[in-house]
This record gives sequence, structure tokens and C-alpha cells, in this order.
Amino acid sequence: MTDTGDRRPLDSRNTRWAGAIARWLAARDIRPNQISRASMAAAAIAGGAFYLAGTASDWPRVSLLLLAALCCQVRLLCNLFDGMVAIEGGKREPDGPFWNEFPDRVADLLIFVGLGYGLGVPDLGWAAGAFAVLTAYIRELGRANGHPSDFSGPMAKQHRMATVTAAALATLVEPLWDGHNQVLTIGLSVVVIGAAFTTLRRANTLIKRLKRG
Repeated sequence: MTDTGDRRPLDSRNTRWAGAIARWLAARDIRPNQISRASMAAAAIAGGAFYLAGTASDWPRVSLLLLAALCCQVRLLCNLFDGMVAIEGGKREPDGPFWNEFPDRVADLLIFVGLGYGLGVPDLGWAAGAFAVLTAYIRELGRANGHPSDFSGPMAKQHRMATVTAAALATLVEPLWDGHNQVLTIGLSVVVIGAAFTTLRRANTLIKRLKRG
């Protein structure tokens, strides 16, 4: 991770707990790029847990869903702390821009594709992953043309992770109506629709910016 001067606005970055953890990480032999790569490991675990939970039942299913939800949030924490360690901690690295972006694209695919296959709707998982990548592509295309990064939603990265995390937790109460995977399927569908809308919204904003010069 390196400073681009154009960072995603995050309220959590200014909290005491985030600052304390970032300082603790920066004071040790931990590089920002290592934290970025750790986000892919967390996403792989989340995607695998979602996949296995699709056909599991009882306590194994509960455990897998909780693990998936936890790892989705760990992925976001890695995304938070890689930048804080790099910039606030003064540990910028020359290849930081690559590790700032590439793991995020891999993480989205691992989580959504794993979830899609677990639900038996792989096309939906791939669609979520594809639109997640497209939202980032439009943002980076704008930066490449000299415009500020567009972090608008309604389904930016943090919103995607919040949606699948909430769906995973809500799924735990499905036995109350003898349900199985309905909530997760709805959650994944919301990600697809929301990410598609976000892609179109960012594309429209970029086109207007380019026309204005």
C-alpha cells in the first residue's frame, strides 16, 4: 500500500482503536503488503466456509457461517490497516499500489464465487464477483485519466461485505421457518443488483467528467 493522495473515506480510520492497532502493527516487522496479502487468505477462508455451509446442517453449518462472516470482516480490517501502516506508519513500499488493488479483486471473487457455488447458483456468484471488479475498474479508469477516485455506492466494497455478513448472520435463524439458504441467496442477489447499479453510476459520473475535460 502506498499513498495516492486519494483514499477511500472511512470513519473507522479516525477511531482510537484503529489508530492503536495500526501503531502496534507499524512498530513491528509487519509490512503493509503483507497485510494486503493476508486479506486474500481471509477471503479464501470465507469463500470456502460459505461453500461448505451450503450443504451443511446443524452446528457445523452455524460454525461455518460464523467463520465466513468473521473472515469477511477480517478482510475489511486488512484493507483498513494496510493503508494506515503504510501512510500513518510511514512504511510505504514501491510496489504498494499493486498490492493495494490486486488482493481486493481476488478477495471479492473468492468470497462471492465460493458463496455462489455453496448456494448452488454459481452464475450468481460469478456475476457478483464480476460487477465487484467492474466497480473498481471504473474507479481506477477515472484515476488513470486524472480524475478523483469515485468511491460512491450503493454497493462499494464495504457495502458488499456488510451485505454478505448480515445475510450470513440472518441465515442462522432460518430453521425457525424450515428455510435453507434463502437469506444468503437474497443477499447475494442484492450484491449483484447493487454492484451493477454502482458500476453504471460510476461509469456515468466518469463519462460526464471526461466530457467536461
